[in-house]
Parts: sequence; structure tokens; C-alpha cells
Amino acid sequence: MLADKVKLTAKDILEKEFKTGVRGYKQEDVDKFLDLIIKDYETFHQEIEDLQQENLRLRKQLEESSKRQPVAQPAGTTNFDILKRLSNLEKHVFGSKLYD
Repeated sequence: MLADKVKLTAKDILEKEFKTGVRGYKQEDVDKFLDLIIKDYETFHQEIEDLQQENLRLRKQLEESSKRQPVAQPAGTTNFDILKRLSNLEKHVFGSKLYD
């Protein structure tokens, strides 16, 4: 499941506190960047949710469709059928010369 693989949520990013150091980053720049990351996370989360719903809908649609129309099974091919096709192919390629 996706939730088991994702390490951070938008809330985790929002609430993350960074220690300041002597040569630290500008807090305003970090906050702006984290805001962009949060928006992306929210967008990705929504897109994943939408795709999962669409996937479920399509699976149900496929299941209903296959119940209404059974899948046709291919007819068995025998050696006789293959020889007949080969003969017809030879007639077509070589014409009447082959059988004269």
C-alpha cells in the first residue's frame, strides 16, 4: 500500500522545525520552499486518490462487461486445417503452374 511507502505527509513537512546555526539558511526562503513542497504533496495525494478511484471504476466496468459477454474461445486448429491453408497459399503464390 502506498501509505506504507511514503515517509512524509504534508502535515509532517508543515510542522517540521529546523535548528538554527551560525551559518544557517534564511528562514523565509526555507518556509517558501517547504510551502511549495506541501502543495506538491497535496496534489500528488489527490491525483493518486483520483487514479485509485478510476482504477476501481474501470475494474468494475470490465467485470460487468465480461459477465455480459463471455470471451470467445479460439477454434482449435488441426493438421488438416494447416495443410488446407498451405495448399491455398501455394495456389495463390504459384498459381496454376504448380498443379499443371
